[in-house]
Amino acid sequence: MIRLIVGLGNPGKEYERTRHNAGFWLVERYAQQQGIALRKDPKFKALVGKTAAGAWLLLPQSFMNLSGQPVQMLAGFFKIKAEEVLVVHDELDFAPGVARIKQGGGIAGHNGLRDISQRLASHDYWRLRIGVGKPPAGAEGADYVLQKPPAEERAAIDAAIDKSIELLPQILAGEMQAAMNKLHTEEPKKVEAPKKAEAPKKAEAPKKVVVEEPRKEAAAVEKPGLLKSLFGKK
Repeated sequence: MIRLIVGLGNPGKEYERTRHNAGFWLVERYAQQQGIALRKDPKFKALVGKTAAGAWLLLPQSFMNLSGQPVQMLAGFFKIKAEEVLVVHDELDFAPGVARIKQGGGIAGHNGLRDISQRLASHDYWRLRIGVGKPPAGAEGADYVLQKPPAEERAAIDAAIDKSIELLPQILAGEMQAAMNKLHTEEPKKVEAPKKAEAPKKAEAPKKVVVEEPRKEAAAVEKPGLLKSLFGKK
């Protein structure tokens, strides 16, 4: 059973649309769909909310490298074990549109996971990894995740988030294998970025309608005496 869902990201307008905030995106969207208010709690240094079933939602406001402190404080206060925590984060090893669940394992250089593992003194928490793709050759991963994805990639990430949210009831209930089977076996749908609205075409000037006057039929002119000459008596 999951009692705490943590979305990882960086606070502030300048970061809200960057790849590193994929964890924030999922938790914020889920909260919005469920009508859950996420309120700033200075005690936990985070935005905090609670589901109808009693699970906590947490968005650390201490920046990515210090994500573990809010997690440690809330988990300690409510006596939540590491295996009852789900951390949602961006994943460079998966393409946009892919999402995967696992428990434990390495942190793959993710600073948010590193701090959480150190603070909880455990790797046993669950992870929902949202693919954001690998950086291009020669680019640094740290710079890449702090950039906004292009529209097509963002659409694919959003599709993976929506699919993951559909499975959250199973995840919260602890039905991890069923959720993994569903999430891991379905191929990600190819999603096209929304097209920009085309500028309306200029209205063509109305064609000038030429109305022709009806032709006047030549009046038959009856020559006097002509019929009589044809049909009359000789």
